[in-house]
Amino acid sequence: MNHAPAPVSLLPLRSGMLFPGTTMTLPVGRTRSVALLEAHREGDLIAVVSQRDANVSEPTEADLFARGTLARIVKLERTRDRGYRVTLEGVTRWQLRTVLSREPYFTVEGVTPDESDSDTVSSRLLAASLKTHISEIASKNGGTLTQVNADDENPGLVADQVASLLGLPVEKEHQVLSLDDVNARLKRVTDLVAESKAMADLKTRIDQDVRREVNKHQRDALLREQIKALRKELGEEGEGEDANSRLRKRIEDADLPDEVRTAAERELRRLEGMPAQNAEGHVLRTWLEWVADLPWNVRAPSSDDLDAVSARLDADHAGLDDVKKRILEHMAVLKLSGNPRGTILCLAGPPGVGKTSLGQSIADATGRPFVRIALGGVRDEAEVRGHRRTYVGALPGRIVHAMKKAGAKNAVVLLDEIDKLFSGWSGSPEAALLEVLDPEQNKTFTDHYMELPFDLSEALFVVTANDLSALSAPLRDRLEIIEVQGYTLDEKVEIARKHLVPKHLKEHSLGEAMLTVTDAALRAVVRDYTREAGVRQLGREITRLCRAVALDVARLTDTRPTPRVIDEADLGDILGRVKFVSDVAERTAAPGVATGLAWTPVGGDILFIETSRMRGKGALEITGQLGDVMKESARAAMTYVRSNADALGLSADVLDAHDVHIHVPAGAVPKDGPSAGVTIFTALVSLLSGRRVRSDTAMTGECTLRGRVMPVGGIKAKVLAAHRAGITHVILPAKNRRDLDDVPATVRDAMRFTFADAMSEVLAAALETHEAPRDTEGGLLTPQEPGGAAPQAH
Repeated sequence: MNHAPAPVSLLPLRSGMLFPGTTMTLPVGRTRSVALLEAHREGDLIAVVSQRDANVSEPTEADLFARGTLARIVKLERTRDRGYRVTLEGVTRWQLRTVLSREPYFTVEGVTPDESDSDTVSSRLLAASLKTHISEIASKNGGTLTQVNADDENPGLVADQVASLLGLPVEKEHQVLSLDDVNARLKRVTDLVAESKAMADLKTRIDQDVRREVNKHQRDALLREQIKALRKELGEEGEGEDANSRLRKRIEDADLPDEVRTAAERELRRLEGMPAQNAEGHVLRTWLEWVADLPWNVRAPSSDDLDAVSARLDADHAGLDDVKKRILEHMAVLKLSGNPRGTILCLAGPPGVGKTSLGQSIADATGRPFVRIALGGVRDEAEVRGHRRTYVGALPGRIVHAMKKAGAKNAVVLLDEIDKLFSGWSGSPEAALLEVLDPEQNKTFTDHYMELPFDLSEALFVVTANDLSALSAPLRDRLEIIEVQGYTLDEKVEIARKHLVPKHLKEHSLGEAMLTVTDAALRAVVRDYTREAGVRQLGREITRLCRAVALDVARLTDTRPTPRVIDEADLGDILGRVKFVSDVAERTAAPGVATGLAWTPVGGDILFIETSRMRGKGALEITGQLGDVMKESARAAMTYVRSNADALGLSADVLDAHDVHIHVPAGAVPKDGPSAGVTIFTALVSLLSGRRVRSDTAMTGECTLRGRVMPVGGIKAKVLAAHRAGITHVILPAKNRRDLDDVPATVRDAMRFTFADAMSEVLAAALETHEAPRDTEGGLLTPQEPGGAAPQAH
């Protein structure tokens, strides 16, 4: 039966609970608690309850347990920080009912509940059993449990004292404090004591295991010292012992995966047990040094600031907007997903367009280490995956070497010139790369030398290639290909002005004030002295300009050099005669010559298809070192011309009475592919009809026997090549219209495009409307160069 509620002051406890029959000393510093103690003196009764959350500094009724203890202030003393140190003694259980006021401290009403079965035979037996159990634990382990001093005449007090000494969480202490039935309380405390005993036994076993392991290590260390002393007596002591100790420390300090550490410690024990002169010791030591050096779990700090990556790419590279956008998209996915595993970027394009430097820019922008692996000419699988340790002089492959050099597993790794790999009798290095470049497999890449899985999934692999056709289908399928095509004239001028000229001035020890190259001169260099997709030859020509100025400066030893300005008119004296002149108009001045567009691994290019006829029996001759596909295109074009002679306005007698010769100049260069079909067809019709091909026109496309124009690849590279050659009109297959979106806007605006579905549309756009003039004997007139000589074919 509960007593009537009575007002009392309330002191909240941050942690722990005060049980009846126990004492507690605690510091008091909160404003309300200090105000409460200032209003009371020693001997006064107050209510004490615990907070549900110790982190709450100003608790409300919702933050307090309802069940607490009515306590007496035993000792009260002031502290230096203007707080109090109070000792409380629990008197009886107490139940919070109502909060009367909150300021200056809690004043509440509560009741003191009665205990049931507090003095029965069963409760006394439970209390005696609990005390016996506690005595056994205390005699075995000692500790605070020996402080239980309640007698069997007060079973409830025995339960409370034991519960207060177990160090229970506040929720479990509240469970015990809330039990008014003494028998139930004794049973609950007995269960808690059993739990504590089980935890103590477990802790004891763990401590024993730890001590046993420590003793084993101490024993091993002692034995190693004894072995060292024996070797010293035998005269076998040397630097090997110190080297082994240093190697052991490196292995212990390294952050190794469990599997790697187990293998390293096993091999290290073998090494320590070998004589210093053992030949296998050197092999083991080298392997262990590689284990210690590799970044198994080392990651470099990496920035995912996309604006910084974009700014760095723009600063290092002019143009290449599509490439930069794709790189930023890749980095954005890594940032959002948080998963470093992703596709492998492959930068494919002609030489000199900045593929390798793009990888360096990505590393610089993200803050990751950068390492480059040159794959050109590699023909041995072991170059990629390493040699077995059983071979003399075995070492890991280039992938593991690169990760060691980078010092971090999330490095940017550039695999340069992957299309230059070769397969030989010693295996296929391209096949070895299949695991490296597969995001689903490279998490457990295993080098033959290391024979341990190394995680490559966090490395950002960037692959470069000139010709993707040289790659196998499985390897190409693992790559996300980004086409890096050539630059326009304006982009090359910008690259020269911002990057190449300052770079070469610095290399030749010329200040920027000592040499100025005008934009007109740079445009002339690009137009007249280089004809390439990239800027490598442009850099060489700028180097020649710098060397010429450096020679003049070096000769002036006594006077201060005068700043030099190089304009377009000065290029002839320094660089010599013009190397490239647009001869399209001259070469297409006679019927039978058409200008085509071709794709090569080093970029787009133009080619001329020349045809000629002579009296004969309708035979076809093809020269120019052409491949089978190109020869078939020539035969198909000739077949179409013969079968449609009437529609084309040609005489069948002329075709039967003449042999036709098709030639593609630059005969030393192999040429193949179907994209010259339209050009060959146009050249044949031009020859037989006497209508010249327009001098400003170039074309590409595959032609069928029915006269249909089929789409081809490499449109961007071909259009850029036409633009470099001064072509202003390009004929393309109609189905390649969408490929013009990849061509820079400045190039598209400077050119005119015709899209054709049939050869009739190509002829209408490419051929002049009238026949070329003929001489009095019916022969075609050939334009004369100044001086009357006919132009020579090159």
